[in-house]
Amino acid sequence: MPTSDPKQLLQQYFGFDQFRPGQRDVMSALWKYRAALAVFPTGGGKSLCYQLPALMFEGVTLVVSPLIALMKDQIDFLQSRGIAAERLDSSLDAKSAMDVADRMRSGELKLLYVAPERFNNERFLANLSRSRIALFAVDEAHCISEWGHNFRPDYLKLAEAAREVGAERVLALTATATPSVVEDICRAFRIPREAAIVTGFYRPNLHLATTPVRAEERDSTLLDRLTIRPAGPTIVYVTLQKTAERVAAMLREAGLRAEAYHAGMDSERRAAVQEQWMASDRGIVVATIAFGMGIDKADVRYVYHYNLPKSLESYSQEVGRAGRDGLPSQLELFACPDDVPTLENFAYGDTPTESALHGLIQEILPPNPESDELDVSLYELSDRHDLRPLVLRTALTYLELAGVLKQGTPFYAGYEAKPLVPIKEIADSFPGDHGRFAQQLFERAKKGRVWYGITPDRMAEALGVERKRIVRALEVMEERGLVELRAADVRQRYTRVKPDADSAVLARDLTGRFHRREVQEIARLRQVLDLVTLDGCQVNALVGYFGEMREAPCGHCTWCATGHAQVLPPEHAQEPLPSGLDVTAFWALRRANPEALAEPRQSARFLCGLSSPALTRSKLSRNPLFGIWENRRFADVLDWCKESR
Repeated sequence: MPTSDPKQLLQQYFGFDQFRPGQRDVMSALWKYRAALAVFPTGGGKSLCYQLPALMFEGVTLVVSPLIALMKDQIDFLQSRGIAAERLDSSLDAKSAMDVADRMRSGELKLLYVAPERFNNERFLANLSRSRIALFAVDEAHCISEWGHNFRPDYLKLAEAAREVGAERVLALTATATPSVVEDICRAFRIPREAAIVTGFYRPNLHLATTPVRAEERDSTLLDRLTIRPAGPTIVYVTLQKTAERVAAMLREAGLRAEAYHAGMDSERRAAVQEQWMASDRGIVVATIAFGMGIDKADVRYVYHYNLPKSLESYSQEVGRAGRDGLPSQLELFACPDDVPTLENFAYGDTPTESALHGLIQEILPPNPESDELDVSLYELSDRHDLRPLVLRTALTYLELAGVLKQGTPFYAGYEAKPLVPIKEIADSFPGDHGRFAQQLFERAKKGRVWYGITPDRMAEALGVERKRIVRALEVMEERGLVELRAADVRQRYTRVKPDADSAVLARDLTGRFHRREVQEIARLRQVLDLVTLDGCQVNALVGYFGEMREAPCGHCTWCATGHAQVLPPEHAQEPLPSGLDVTAFWALRRANPEALAEPRQSARFLCGLSSPALTRSKLSRNPLFGIWENRRFADVLDWCKESR
């Protein structure tokens, strides 16, 4: 049972007099069932559901989140309230990481934030086994569902990890879960269905408008809205980075305070744009979906979708960032069918070829391997088999879940050291044999202009010592300020659990799983268009998608305002393929680059402007034909490539 009164702690540490809807129910479920699922809308107060219980139970609350920015913001907030909270991620040096681990084992730490990938680290798991885990909280829990809208492979293993570390309670949290995804989460984490708290998605202060437009009308329509309506904090969501830059520039030319935000910008510039917008009462940010996760700005008055969102889940999350202060806010979606090919192509681009998956499986599960242990560079594996990094990690996770592989702790196969003092001074800093050992390290290292390259395995063999002594020596030099150290060539360990598994069967199974995901992602996009053209209350349909049933029309969507369904403008007419393509030049290019273009799907990716490791390695993304059909439907391009072989 809790050691303190929750309402007293709510006031003492967080300054609130009352719980928000669902929060007390979640905490009650944690006490009664030792498990709960919180499905709250964006801005609905999910974080309090683990922050407050962390103060009430003996032990540490482990918070798993993919959002480093969110971790930092929450930790700063908690520490300012006198709550012992830390994070453990790759940005920490060895000493800081050890300090965090010591505080966790001692029970001093109340909350520890980690990314899901951290559970592949054996040392971290060992530390958890020596700690009392009062609560295992998983944010963005919809990522565990293979059929959710934002599936992340490392999430699939979290439910088992919670059991392995002996967590006393488990809490899953998300803002976007359909009834089927709720069932997935409950089944994986063994959460009783009555412990799933869904507070509802309907928000009466959000006015939802859907406006069918042609592509050439969007700039003027957006500018019209921004100049006629009262100024207020605004987000304009777009699909592509180049669109973000162009639209922001267009708005600035019209005298509006607008900035672009996307993943292609450096981190300092992104941070500056975000801080400027957060502090403004009328700032406009034109952003890709890289913007918004974990941002807590209550007074967002407008959210415009310049491009179609890729799913109803994405749309719900993005519009949910408006009006968290409860005041009226405007949402408007510019519905243009010309966006469909680009969004479909993202889904198609992530589907690997069966031959790529077969090659991957044959490499990691060869017949009669010398050892069941292997280590690989995921970067090299991705490059060799023309699999995007996320696709590769998903395939390897599928193999783990099939009981074929077991992942171990990653390690660095190489290091680079830059002496900050003369090498003789480094050696003299250590007594006797230790000094001579340090001297030998640099004598046998590969010397560059400034940096010395050291491969611990080869160096250990040459010096007749264990690998860990090489690594520890370098770490000590870094701790004493004698060298600047940087790790290189990260490698991932695996154990072959079923080395005799049939690679052809595995490849077919994996191909089927990826194909099913592709079909589902395309269907999600069609659901967005169906919402625009719906002959009925659009808000009721949107919240109904997430399982909330409402009878009365909302009164504040486009259908309620007009009383009739909308009609999308026709897509721009396209000439039959191979319109615009120099077919002779393309076939010559294909013959010259069989590793990158031999498969019809590879060729289709190239023509649609979808990058892949093989295209990058062959420098084909610089070819004039790359992306020549980027505005055409991938399925049509793929059919043409198959027929033209």
